[in-house]
This record gives sequence, structure tokens and C-alpha cells, in this order.
Amino acid sequence: MDVQLLYHTPDPERAIATAARLCYAPVGAAELMETMSEERMHSVLKTIMTSGHFSTLEHASYTFAIDGVSRALTHQLVRHRLASYNQQSQRYVAFKDGFPAVTPHTVAADPDCQKVFDETLAVIADAYQKLLDAGIPAEDARYLLPNAAETKIAVTMNVRELLHFFNHRCCNRAQWEIRELANRMLELVRPTAPYIFLDAGAPCVSGPCPEGKMTCGKPYPKVVRD
Repeated sequence: MDVQLLYHTPDPERAIATAARLCYAPVGAAELMETMSEERMHSVLKTIMTSGHFSTLEHASYTFAIDGVSRALTHQLVRHRLASYNQQSQRYVAFKDGFPAVTPHTVAADPDCQKVFDETLAVIADAYQKLLDAGIPAEDARYLLPNAAETKIAVTMNVRELLHFFNHRCCNRAQWEIRELANRMLELVRPTAPYIFLDAGAPCVSGPCPEGKMTCGKPYPKVVRD
């Protein structure tokens, strides 16, 4: 898995604080952006993050390049609807020399299971190639490709959706591959807006676990906002 932060809103915390402060200011957003002090900016951010008035978080966004993940992962990822996606197409991209695949850790840890997994993928790759060689369009041959097939995807989320995504997918109960993705994305965004992403992650980072009887029993260290 390769995850890169391609770009994001410049100075996202100032942009968000400016949007929030505009509601109560006699001057425009451009002037606020230029003149708001660091102290005032952090005061506004604290109010936003502790009050739950998160609409202003939508004024900053992040775009990621994500490679080497499975179609099983992206099927989960695109369920986060308040985001923008562009994914490598199996309709227009034909895998002439076999297709790369993601192997689950549980499979890789068992030689017998790894053999079954690899042999099955080889059979699929061979059948896929035979269809292509027979003139079947890639958009139809792809029906053979499994959830394990690797893909590439570009993702843009605003800060509000990112926090929601981290809340659900950094949890220890999330599926292992998308949890790894969420944690890597969090590592990339946290330095750009340290106050906003201070307690981002699974719900147990900032409060009690909401999973009830389904809890993993292993909470993350709690973070308390000043």
C-alpha cells in the first residue's frame, strides 16, 4: 500500500477559523484571513471542536493518491459518500501480464493457505488472459477479477468527512486493510492541522467506546483537548 497526500487547502486551520469567525465579524473573510491572530484562531478552533459545530470544517479539503490496495478496500471506501473518487478502471485498463493482488495477512501466515490463494489467482489470471486473447473486451473479461485485485484511487475529502472516516475506520474493529489506510492518511494530515486532528481516530481516542458488547477491549490512549 502506498498513500500520498497530493495537496490540501493551504493553512487549513486558518481557513476554517476564518469561515467560522465570519458569522460574527463586521469585516469580510479576506480581511479576517489576513488579520486574525494565532491566539484568536486557536480560540475559534477550540470552540468549533468542542461545540460540535462542524459545518466550517467543510471549507478545507485534502486529496490523496492511494496505490496498491484491493478492490475489497475500495468497495468499503466509496461508501463514504461525502467524498470525491477517481479509480483505475478495469474497463479501460487491460492487465496483459497478469494482475497484481493483495494477500491478506492471515493467508500469508499459513503456507498451505497461501498456496491455495496463489493457485486460485493464477487460474483466474490465465482465464482472464484467454478471454482477452479471444477478443473479449476488457470490460467483460474483468468479470473474472477478484476482490483481491490491486487498484489505484484518488480521493478528496473535506475535514469534516475525514474526521468521520477516521472515527469509523481507525477503530480496531474495522477491516484490517482499510484500517491501515485510515491510519496512514491520519499520519499525513495531522501535521498540517495539529489542533483539528489532535484527537482524530477511533472514538475511544476522545471518549468511551460506542461498540458496547462488540468492543475490542483494547482502547487507544485517550487525548484530552485543552
